Amino acid sequence: MTPAAFKDHFSGHAADYRAFRPPYPPELFAFLARVAPGRELAWDCGTGSGQAAVPLAEHFSRVFATDASTEQVKNADPHPKVEYAVAPAEKCPLPDASADLVLVAQALHWFDHDRFYAEVRRVCKPGGVIAATCYYAPSVGPEVDPVLREWEDFIRPYWTPERVWVDDGYRSIPFPFPDLDAPRFEVSAPVALAGFVGYLGTWSASKRYLKQRGADPLERFAEEFAAAWGSPSAVRPLRWELAMRLARVGA
Repeated sequence: MTPAAFKDHFSGHAADYRAFRPPYPPELFAFLARVAPGRELAWDCGTGSGQAAVPLAEHFSRVFATDASTEQVKNADPHPKVEYAVAPAEKCPLPDASADLVLVAQALHWFDHDRFYAEVRRVCKPGGVIAATCYYAPSVGPEVDPVLREWEDFIRPYWTPERVWVDDGYRSIPFPFPDLDAPRFEVSAPVALAGFVGYLGTWSASKRYLKQRGADPLERFAEEFAAAWGSPSAVRPLRWELAMRLARVGA
């Protein structure tokens, strides 16, 4: 299963994506900077609104961040060391052998893999690193998680087929490079009830349900989530597992 064309599930709610998607742990970017052969240039492919591009800029002299969605790039966080560009993953404007690191955060499952990996081989410096991460298996705690599991079962039919790669932590996603050992990280964010529901609403499955059924799927779970959460202003830790495929490109 390889996606054949750009599937734009996010342009229509790019502002929500920026508001409700979690930050990545700083330790992830420090690790990537250590394993890259240099710190001159990182390509953040499928940047969305720049959740990974900006923290990458703390470690690299320049970050080139691309996304096929114009709206996502319009909503991206500015940074003096980050250059944003609207471009598909399969056709990067960077010159040959220019990138120390290629990072794909929560986006690899949407790409045409054969064409993207050809670009990775072209763009990477000898010994450059590719890292593909995804976060999955969200958890809040024993009060909320049973309702969250019900919600996941309910919305599951509205995921596109690519979702299977996220659900298994990218273990089965096409990846034509010899894997390097990669540490596991945790993504976490303190959220109140509105932020938690807002995050669930950014799922492409939620948007697909809305488009097909003409109704917000979260309305069916509003009372259950509210009862499990307690005070709507109560802040709870929302956590995900973060998986990574890591490899060195060329020699």
